[in-house]
Amino acid sequence: MIVVGLTGTIASGKSTTAEMFADNGIPVFSADEAVHLLYSGRAVAPIAAAFPDAVRDGKVERQRLAAILAADPGAVARLEAIVHPLVREEEEAFRKAAAAAGCEIVVVEIPLLFETDAARRFDRIVVTTAPDDVRRARALARARMTPEVYDLLTARQLSDPEKRRRADFVVDTGAGPDAARAAVGDIIAALASSGPGTPDA
Repeated sequence: MIVVGLTGTIASGKSTTAEMFADNGIPVFSADEAVHLLYSGRAVAPIAAAFPDAVRDGKVERQRLAAILAADPGAVARLEAIVHPLVREEEEAFRKAAAAAGCEIVVVEIPLLFETDAARRFDRIVVTTAPDDVRRARALARARMTPEVYDLLTARQLSDPEKRRRADFVVDTGAGPDAARAAVGDIIAALASSGPGTPDA
């Protein structure tokens, strides 16, 4: 089974690209979706212990948590120490289920793939990209996103050029959905023709 890591800077089109892989029948694991579920499940208790003001009615409120992180940069590392191991457990369960089902290719979407030294866990890495102004506009159009939070998140990530340099494949979502969809199709074809676990870029 070929395990592909999908990453990119904030608002570079990761989720849209992940959906394109899924539309082609490729199983996709989203770290962000896993976190969303954890924030109303297993992560609630440890986050409540570390950040009591971030939890209300048995769920982690993202807006409250974002305000805490923006006010205290050191809180980011404490949160990641809680959440990242739980997400990794969910990812491992996904991988095992996919392998048992005989899947030939799977995609794991992780925003901080390079930053968390996760690259070594994947056979190949796909990076999504878009111009700086496009990414900023996309991000600020999201609910609860502010320029301050955007700048905080961007500062924690490797630059777009550096991520592209480390990629095996790049999907330029700034070129439009048709171009991105074609790029995803080309990537799947390249992976499928390369043999299990030894894909050629």
